[in-house]
Amino acid sequence: MPTPQPTRAVLITGASTGIGAACAQRLDGLGYVVYAGVRKPEDEARLSGSSSPRLVPIRLDVTLSADIESAARRIDAERGDGGLDGLVNNAGIAVGGPLEFVPMALVREQFDINVLGLLAVTQAILPLLRRARGRIVNIGSIAGITTTPLVGPYCASKHAVEALSDGLRLELAGSGIEVALIEPGAVKTPIWVKGRAAMTRAQEVFPPAAFERYGPQINLFNKLLAASSRRGVSPDAVADAVIHALTADRPKTRYLVGTDARLRAFLARFLPDRAGDALIKSVLRRMERRYS
Repeated sequence: MPTPQPTRAVLITGASTGIGAACAQRLDGLGYVVYAGVRKPEDEARLSGSSSPRLVPIRLDVTLSADIESAARRIDAERGDGGLDGLVNNAGIAVGGPLEFVPMALVREQFDINVLGLLAVTQAILPLLRRARGRIVNIGSIAGITTTPLVGPYCASKHAVEALSDGLRLELAGSGIEVALIEPGAVKTPIWVKGRAAMTRAQEVFPPAAFERYGPQINLFNKLLAASSRRGVSPDAVADAVIHALTADRPKTRYLVGTDARLRAFLARFLPDRAGDALIKSVLRRMERRYS
């Protein structure tokens, strides 16, 4: 893979931990100017302390218009006619719970960050990408292809990211801007620790009927969330796909990352819905026995 010129620049949202941090550090090492979007001062300090001066932490909450506009103005002022070579839309959270009872406030937060925030940042940054004929890389999930119980809000948001990525790719065809979608399976990242905290908050307001109807599934889901942050591929495996999408002469439109992602995508393509449902239920029963 050719080493990019030092003048290339990329903006990464959600760069404080996990996939975003891995991408920021790898691209910094390749000579990119990296605008690393973070929300907290301590994240700025940590990233600055573990990288070269090319990595520039930038305050960016994707749900705040003021943050997005400020980031776009700063990059525009610093890059000028050079524009921006890449946008990696990584910021995201995971909300779970039975759809019958999950609080709507959490569902709105899920979509505000994973979907609306992604689009708002993309709209603001597209003029900079056009100048450099840059690339857009969206971090989706295998959950955008196959849905599992009690993760409905998260899966729905990642299905929406699939649609936004397809729409952008089609609409920007001929502009010189490539659009790629990364679809990881399980990844060892703090998103699941945060997801467990969100699930705990949701359970505090669930009515008794939620536990009467979904109690065993909720208990299993809590255990799976605790295990998810320790299993799966490394964030570096996802960063590999992101780097290919940013640098390859002909990037893929989709990148499945992880054995579980490839298997789930294969089954989703060829299994009828009822057969797929039966398989998911069978796997969950085995997991329930394992964690009981």
